[in-house]
Amino acid sequence: MSANNRLPLSLFLLRIGVFIVMFVWTIDKFVRPGHAAAVYENFYFIGGLSDQVFYFIGGLEIVIILGFLVGFKKRFTYAIVFLLHAVSTLSSYKIYLIPFAEGPKIFSSTPLGQCWRPVSFFTTSGTGYPLGDRSAMN
Repeated sequence: MSANNRLPLSLFLLRIGVFIVMFVWTIDKFVRPGHAAAVYENFYFIGGLSDQVFYFIGGLEIVIILGFLVGFKKRFTYAIVFLLHAVSTLSSYKIYLIPFAEGPKIFSSTPLGQCWRPVSFFTTSGTGYPLGDRSAMN
């Protein structure tokens, strides 16, 4: 593999990793809407939402994270996925203050957050295998 292809491949692999985590969080809204309701109530202070609201939110998130995965409208999809992750991480700050009460798995969001630096920094460079950019794969 040439040096010119390493950066796009690395960014694409980071994007896949972020997508997998976000996909699981999104699917949770369909599989366990009651859990999603508890999360919204406990962390975002938004209570009383119905299952249908979470199906709608999950549907929007699926479209956005799929767009993120394939590099569609990068500035928009990257920003939205970053904001979803940031709000989720920042809203649970109290858990970070007592890490072993909930278990250290909560710290997994920290490296995920660090993926944003290279992914967002190189967004404008056209790297990272966006959908339809066959020249990056040669």
